[in-house]
Amino acid sequence: MVRIRVLVVDDHRIFAESLAAALAAEPDVEVSAAGSGPAALRCLERAVSEGRRFDVLLVDADLGGHVPGSRPAVPVQAGNEEGLVDGISLVAGVRSAQSGVRTVVLAEKDDPRRAALALQAGASGWVAKDCSLSRLLTVIRGVLRDETHLPPALLTGVLRELTAARKHRTESERLVESLTPREREVLRCMVAGLGRKAVAERLFLSPHTVRTHMQNVLGKLGVHSTLAAVALARRAGVGPADLGPAGRIRAEETNSA
Repeated sequence: MVRIRVLVVDDHRIFAESLAAALAAEPDVEVSAAGSGPAALRCLERAVSEGRRFDVLLVDADLGGHVPGSRPAVPVQAGNEEGLVDGISLVAGVRSAQSGVRTVVLAEKDDPRRAALALQAGASGWVAKDCSLSRLLTVIRGVLRDETHLPPALLTGVLRELTAARKHRTESERLVESLTPREREVLRCMVAGLGRKAVAERLFLSPHTVRTHMQNVLGKLGVHSTLAAVALARRAGVGPADLGPAGRIRAEETNSA
């Protein structure tokens, strides 16, 4: 019998243990539980090292008590405990670290915006916490067949949210494309959380030159703050600068200021 390995991730211990016990009663399901995002990533790493990968993660949408969407969720790598503040961030981190693992978000209530965020982060399903065990098992087996599962009442709202997000992404991409190569490099440093002095050191530029580039970036993107520029960059798919093992960005001569 092929067993399905499931990891329940929820910081409410009683709920996690109850759900794990209910799922473990199924003859083809093997269940473990974790009480936080970092603990979940450690479980995933350990399972890989033992040659016993998990198949499905059931992740609490309210993991850590943070409301997703109030700031950009930052995908995290296995072994890094920074940025794991909510269930949807964990979904993104798992997609980055172990793309073969399917994730299903468990939520207290239906929320089209948050469900859309979960799908964008890489989730394969959104399920109410109070759904029946048979429904949850259907979803678990379905996502392993590459199906996407949403409550019927959420479909219209989620499609509307995804359409709006796609429109915003297209507009953001157009604005980012208006930047020069050097300005895009500065923007990536801003996304990485670097201040003006740190950007100057890593791009081998003067602080004054970096200040000018940052002002140009804000002007071309039509925003008035670094936080707004970073949010727009993330919508456009711009990731943080790769600082490399030496902690510096080697800018190409053709991009020199």
